[in-house]
Amino acid sequence: MAPIEESSIAQDILSYLVEHTAAEDTIEGIVEWWLLEEKIKRRMIEVQEVLDELAREGLIIANKSNDSKIRYRINKLRKNQILAMLGEGKQD
Repeated sequence: MAPIEESSIAQDILSYLVEHTAAEDTIEGIVEWWLLEEKIKRRMIEVQEVLDELAREGLIIANKSNDSKIRYRINKLRKNQILAMLGEGKQD
């Protein structure tokens, strides 16, 4: 077992508790809610980095909508390149 300082589960639990100092729960609740919330936060950062890179490469288009949220969609002009990257060949 990894030392507690290196355990991602320990880090997630402690991060959750720092943000929610009154929190207490059962193991089931901790797994279902606390750890899921921390995983989602980490995943959002990773996904944003990938979306930014895909947009920089012109494979997707990022548009800011009226509600100030950014919406992402495929760049149809690059569809064949995307399909080739995915190893699926050309499709219409």
